[in-house]
Amino acid sequence: MSHRLRCSAVLGAAVAVFGLSACSSPSSPSPSDSTGPSGGAPSSSITNSSTTSPSTTTVPAGMACAARALAASVVGSQGAAGTFEITFGLHNSSSSSCPMNGFPGAQLLDASGTELPTHVVRGGNYQFTNLVPTPVVLAAGATAYFNLAYSDVPTGSETSCPTAAQIEVTPPNAFDHDVVSVHFAVCNGGTLTVSPVFGPGSPSSQTTAPPQP
Repeated sequence: MSHRLRCSAVLGAAVAVFGLSACSSPSSPSPSDSTGPSGGAPSSSITNSSTTSPSTTTVPAGMACAARALAASVVGSQGAAGTFEITFGLHNSSSSSCPMNGFPGAQLLDASGTELPTHVVRGGNYQFTNLVPTPVVLAAGATAYFNLAYSDVPTGSETSCPTAAQIEVTPPNAFDHDVVSVHFAVCNGGTLTVSPVFGPGSPSSQTTAPPQP
């Protein structure tokens, strides 16, 4: 992506014009946990509500697992009393290991790719999402996971809830995302509660939804 340089010229007072200029390029964007529309305000928001530790360890740009090196997919799901637990797998399809630590980002989309209202809650009050963030070094060919919860029961003035046909998944500290096909009717203003990522040998894996047949 090219950067447009803004240059200012200072004109001399009397006869001569001296070209004095100061040029700068915009700094690189910071990693985000959700992706908004290009050139506009994102339709998603983030809340930290973990009672354990909602913080994400800062990782220098380029040192975290990028979405382009991962294959994201739904690997398990279960639901009860209007609340659904979904487990996503992040498979390292590259030939190199990479680190990740913290919470993923998410953005709901309809079938045409248009963004739906999305509110991401980190940690939350669910046993399977309120986990302590733990560093994961994801080896080539290995898979890390995170859990996601949502409700399909209308709240407040809602009479129905939009159905998402896709979801953008942004790995912790990454600048890009993967798109996964889903069928989520998400209520409460598009609220998604996410756990931090965890490795297959993590104690947190016992809270994972059972694999789909």
